[in-house]
Amino acid sequence: MAFELPKLPYAENALADAGMCQETLELHHGKHHQAYVTALNGFVESKPELAGKALEEIIALSHADSSLAPVFNNAGQHWNHCIFWNCLSPKGGKIPGALEKKLVEDFGSVDAFKAAFKQAATTQFGSGWAWLVLGSDGKLKVTKTANAANPLSEDEGRTLLGLDVWEHSYYLDFRNRRPDYVSNFLDRLANYEYAESCLKGA
Repeated sequence: MAFELPKLPYAENALADAGMCQETLELHHGKHHQAYVTALNGFVESKPELAGKALEEIIALSHADSSLAPVFNNAGQHWNHCIFWNCLSPKGGKIPGALEKKLVEDFGSVDAFKAAFKQAATTQFGSGWAWLVLGSDGKLKVTKTANAANPLSEDEGRTLLGLDVWEHSYYLDFRNRRPDYVSNFLDRLANYEYAESCLKGA
């Protein structure tokens, strides 16, 4: 069964007031993410060893195999974006109680978490991602990955929140001001309720 582009959990213009315009979503979701899905399906059709495998299995199979780098790039980016759309909300920025308590417990304060996340997102050289994950030790931590890599491929724990810092995710809205894009995400767009639900489900 072919992989499919997931529907957005909000309208394409729903995030405009919070700093992500409709054109950004149309291009990012409808063009960039769709291109990863289309390419991944092409690889699955041409490689019998990938047939019938779940996305997570394809990522595990391809991430350390240089001959399957194009497969990993598209599988990883499909997985990353499926997470990313859920990490955005037109009513974002509000941190619910259980997640706030855990952030304070593991980072010292919500501001310290935001500072760590912003540091990771702004210092990721070139294209990549910043993540909030629940590590195997039961503690929250911030990580960053390059290109299509993610906490799943790096075995860094359960993903709670992810931010795309490829230029196509912010250039229409923030031009080259990645720090402003990251701050806007943390304060106005981040779906902390989704992150809390992932934390509770871990």
